[in-house]
Amino acid sequence: MDKLISNNKLKLSVVLLGGLCSLAYYHLKNKFHLSQFCFSKKWFSEFSIMWPGQAFSVEIKKILYETKSKYQNVLVFESTTYGKVLVLDGVIQLTEKDEFAYHEMMTHIPMTVSKEPKNVLVVGGGDGGIIRELCKYKSVENIDICEIDETVIEVSKIYFKNISCGYEDKRVNVFIEDASKFLENVTNTYDVIIVDSSDPIGPAETLFNQNFYEKIYNALKPNGYCVAQVRRDILYIYMKSVCIYIYIYLKIKYNIFIENLNEHIYIYIHNN
Repeated sequence: MDKLISNNKLKLSVVLLGGLCSLAYYHLKNKFHLSQFCFSKKWFSEFSIMWPGQAFSVEIKKILYETKSKYQNVLVFESTTYGKVLVLDGVIQLTEKDEFAYHEMMTHIPMTVSKEPKNVLVVGGGDGGIIRELCKYKSVENIDICEIDETVIEVSKIYFKNISCGYEDKRVNVFIEDASKFLENVTNTYDVIIVDSSDPIGPAETLFNQNFYEKIYNALKPNGYCVAQVRRDILYIYMKSVCIYIYIYLKIKYNIFIENLNEHIYIYIHNN
């Protein structure tokens, strides 16, 4: 494996490419407004520029909680089909029924290719799904989570106990702050970094630029791994500026994942 020219360290990054930023709102009758979003007591519909002319709609069984935190609108509702649903600024973050697919893929790929990782950082991920999966690894000695919005953590502990259960693990340390600032003085520290951020608007905006990924790079140990959900243009512009080479990774070794998740591509990045 090639070594870094600059500091003689090899650092690896696994990146999950997601969709473009979604625009969501609630509709039907009996409307009332929560900040810039409008929703009804019956249906939730999410619209995205990725899927023109269509929407993803979920029947609302009961609205459990809604508020505006310091950073974003937070909504939790019980759906007819997907169980409880967490929505931030009008965009679905997770549902009880299928959250495992996202959290397991984001966690277990970098953790299984890393050799006995001991120190792990989670950026965002206040719902706790990534932490829950990380706690399954006995080799892990320390799990830091940096979440800017404490409300997300508090809400998850109340309404998503099966997802947020990892917070009870003594290895978990919670930092409520901007991850970009958190990483400013962190170097050569983490075996694995998992960036589980929301869309690149609002509080997560600082996590989608070249400077942030340079900090991620510096925070990794030699042979360290990172996994992140990013947009395609973000990958090319910012990741390419940090890493000289960008290769398709799971297309060959884990082709089944690409076939099943046709909206996501998993890639392997290293710097030469």
